Amino acid sequence: MKKLISALLMIAVAVLSFVPNAFAADSANGAKVFSANCASCHAGGKNLVQADKNLKKATLEQFKMYNAEAIISQVTNGKNAMPSFKGRLKPEQIADVAAYVLAQADQDWK
Repeated sequence: MKKLISALLMIAVAVLSFVPNAFAADSANGAKVFSANCASCHAGGKNLVQADKNLKKATLEQFKMYNAEAIISQVTNGKNAMPSFKGRLKPEQIADVAAYVLAQADQDWK
């Protein structure tokens, strides 16, 4: 019985490792959403309201924001001068924006 369960588990892991993640964030869509909703304050990774809180990789790391979960939370709930986008953007759109921001930060917003 243990061998059967082990074999089934190994097969499941093998099969699932080759299935693309249907819920993976789409940074190309994130670029469109960012342009329409975020660029007015964050064009080129800058921050027009608080210059020291830009979207550059070093700054995101400094403020513990260099991960999708932190960015998703900030965009969803807002913080300080940043408004909440909950209700204005779908969760998938917010995840796409997070993927875009991280990709751009990795490229120094070039």
